[in-house]
Amino acid sequence: MGDNDGTGRLLRALPMTNTLRPTTYSAGDGLPVAETFWHLYAILITLEVLRQFLANQRATVLANQFLYYAQDFPQLRVAPDVMVIFGVEPGGRDNYKTWEEGQIPSVVFEITSKSTQAKDQGEKKNLYAGLGVTEYWLFDPKGEWIAEQLQGYRLHTFEEDGDLINRYVPITDDTCIPLGLHLVIEGTLIGFYRLDTGEKLLIPSELAARLEQSEQRAEQAEQRAEQERQAKERLAERLRALGVDPDNL
Repeated sequence: MGDNDGTGRLLRALPMTNTLRPTTYSAGDGLPVAETFWHLYAILITLEVLRQFLANQRATVLANQFLYYAQDFPQLRVAPDVMVIFGVEPGGRDNYKTWEEGQIPSVVFEITSKSTQAKDQGEKKNLYAGLGVTEYWLFDPKGEWIAEQLQGYRLHTFEEDGDLINRYVPITDDTCIPLGLHLVIEGTLIGFYRLDTGEKLLIPSELAARLEQSEQRAEQAEQRAEQERQAKERLAERLRALGVDPDNL
């Protein structure tokens, strides 16, 4: 864990246990999930798309839930808009404690705005780097301060004065290596495309539309089959009327 933001030094300075009273790790703070509909929509769609993508893997995707990173110190927490953690049991949690799960998030998405810009670029970015989050993505659905709407950062380790420092370096090709996905801006959402096949990960409305199209094609195929069956029966009746056994043709 790097010390570039002081996180590592803070954790080392804290006592390892707290025996005065049981520690409570809350599941929420009563604050709104997001400041606008578009921010909330981007969070929910990102959560669902990645959840479906990782459904068959030992991983979980959580959204707007507390990430606790120091046992017995519940004040040391952060609530990423969306975080992806590999090597843990799938499914939801009321909160996420790193010392219980044994893993830190590999990827964090913050759905940013002008009002959260300073925190997202400063405090959170430094904290995630200090914790060792491999990639950190900022998505600005309304384009309030990121002109391209999306900016990713990948963690690199540098040596400074004999110490190893974790620091984020901008991602220039919009590729998320831990997920194996290419990210594309699609209006007020992030579009996710598989690197191996180029296939898009469909959002719920697109999945529903594809299902409806499949059902329509199946219904049309069934109708054509029924029409062909009826046409064969009419032809057979005409042949019998002419004294011809259609079974012998």
